[in-house]
Amino acid sequence: MARRDDQTALLARVPLFSACSKKELQALAKRAEERRVPAGTAIVREGEAGDAFYVIVSGQAEVDRSGTVVATIGPGAFFGDLALLDKAPRNATVTAKTDMDLIVLRQPEFSAMLDEAGGFARKLLVGLAHRLREMDAQTRG
Repeated sequence: MARRDDQTALLARVPLFSACSKKELQALAKRAEERRVPAGTAIVREGEAGDAFYVIVSGQAEVDRSGTVVATIGPGAFFGDLALLDKAPRNATVTAKTDMDLIVLRQPEFSAMLDEAGGFARKLLVGLAHRLREMDAQTRG
């Protein structure tokens, strides 16, 4: 599994956390858990309420929307980041194509950190704005 420094580095690449300090990223990593998932496991299912965020440490997964595989993702990729802010239904199913190691950050642990550190919340808003701009650019391109 990933060392805490490796977890911090992976979290730093997530646009939602782009404005966070190293100390804040380390605090997130401490609240996260590591999970090993066997090939064939549905990690999240389209339509189900989101309650956690995932970063892939190792392995490959398929992203499926409405029965169509739309992407294959691997180490460093992440999904479910908006579930940390909103328990809206998942917009895709993500299934482990190979055995995988994941970093998992659950919504309750994330919310506790928001409650403890007001400056952290402001930085997340900057990261969220960055993510929205990226998504907007992709839909226009």
